[in-house]
Amino acid sequence: MFQKIRVEQAVGMTLGHDMTRVVPGKCKEVAFRRGHVIKGDDIPEFLKIGKEHIYVIEDTGTDVHEEDAARRLAAAFTGPEFSQSGVKEGRIDLISTISGLFKVNVPLLNEINSIDGIALSTRHNNTVCQPGTLLAGTKIVPLYIAEGELVRVEDLCRRKGKVLEILPFILKKVGVVVTGSEVYKGLIEDKFTDAIRAKVEALGAHIIHSAIVPDDEKMIADAVLDMKARGAEMIFACGGFSVDPDDVTVEGVEQSGARIISYGVPVMPGTMCLVGDLDGIPILGAPACAIWNKATFVEALLPRMLAGENITRADTVALGHGGLCLGCKPCNYPICPFCK
Repeated sequence: MFQKIRVEQAVGMTLGHDMTRVVPGKCKEVAFRRGHVIKGDDIPEFLKIGKEHIYVIEDTGTDVHEEDAARRLAAAFTGPEFSQSGVKEGRIDLISTISGLFKVNVPLLNEINSIDGIALSTRHNNTVCQPGTLLAGTKIVPLYIAEGELVRVEDLCRRKGKVLEILPFILKKVGVVVTGSEVYKGLIEDKFTDAIRAKVEALGAHIIHSAIVPDDEKMIADAVLDMKARGAEMIFACGGFSVDPDDVTVEGVEQSGARIISYGVPVMPGTMCLVGDLDGIPILGAPACAIWNKATFVEALLPRMLAGENITRADTVALGHGGLCLGCKPCNYPICPFCK
């Protein structure tokens, strides 16, 4: 075990944990490290940092020190798509080694954090990450924890899977169908294609073909099917999702044989949109706001689609919680989806 003792009585004993020195406005650093054998000259320094009592090591038995515990927790929580920082003040940071979509098993996360003494703090589920993105941190709350509690966490992760993972973006080929007779006739310039290109290229995908069609159900359907024939792994249908009688994009997509998963989602801006599936090819219908808004439902669902997730009606319904964009300047998306 470790023993609390006055610093004046600790000369010759071994420090049981790191001691931190805080200089307001300047730094926070380790003044003395665990394992340091205390000397008489150290006593004034301990007192300067406000430590009249310290913990010294006697016999820890089967208890596990916070640094060793953090390493074991980090190994239990992650796979090879994560790297680990060094241990600092008992904490290990978990960092992405690849670009992709950060996934958190939230029920398992809550179960882990309900175990006394265990702390795992994460970014939000479905955060887009790049190599080097800090995604989580873990540590134990006490200085030492019982071996049995760590084994309990490790067993939980073995039985229920990793609580954290990163899905790589596997879909690379995107087709874009822009609808609207005014664009088709050249009365206004197409702004959709370049806007969508910027969004997909930021996630490692690219547009293989784009087409502009008028507000005609059959021509929209044919264009969607043509994207499939050209090898598109995901299809955008852009424009024409309002209640205006000339807006028939939904009908055109449906006529292609696609299954409409959701027409309209509880996200603002971007409510008037479409989510569909054509023989396993995801379809995302984007209204005009996707051209100029940095955070819409497109940013919420596009990364998940490119990561190969099958979007369900329940997924679109769940977007309502946190789906109100306040137009922050600068917008933090995709670091923190919808500023949650």
